[in-house]
Amino acid sequence: MLSKLLPPQSRPVKDVALEDGISYQTLYSWLKQARKSSHILPDKNVPTSTLSDAAKFSIVIEAATLSETELSQYCREKGLYPEQVHRWKSECMLGFQHSKGLKQAEIKQAKVDKQEIKQLKKALRRKEKALAETAALLVLRKKLNALWEDDEES
Repeated sequence: MLSKLLPPQSRPVKDVALEDGISYQTLYSWLKQARKSSHILPDKNVPTSTLSDAAKFSIVIEAATLSETELSQYCREKGLYPEQVHRWKSECMLGFQHSKGLKQAEIKQAKVDKQEIKQLKKALRRKEKALAETAALLVLRKKLNALWEDDEES
């Protein structure tokens, strides 16, 4: 049933329903389930630009080992164009190259972050020491003031 509804035949649902004696709602339901279960079935009414990146990648993987003739047949079955598959393949390759550059940039940024963290920790230790010294001076001053007050009273 689904093969009648999907490319290359792409027959209308109502025609298939009348021909085979199945309600068209059932066929729509089956078609929807098939599209959900295999992310590579393009919707006839939805452009392929709305396919997810994972779906495009799986199409590229499936089509990687196919010859041009086999690729053309595969594309007819899926409702795609070979040019789309070639473009998606090149986008995948660019993505891998881009991710390699990103990884190097992340490593560089990590080194910069590590150095900044080291400087911040050093400044924090210095400020904590200064704060502790100030707190100690305040405590000593209170004690001294308390002693002076005791001396004045006596």
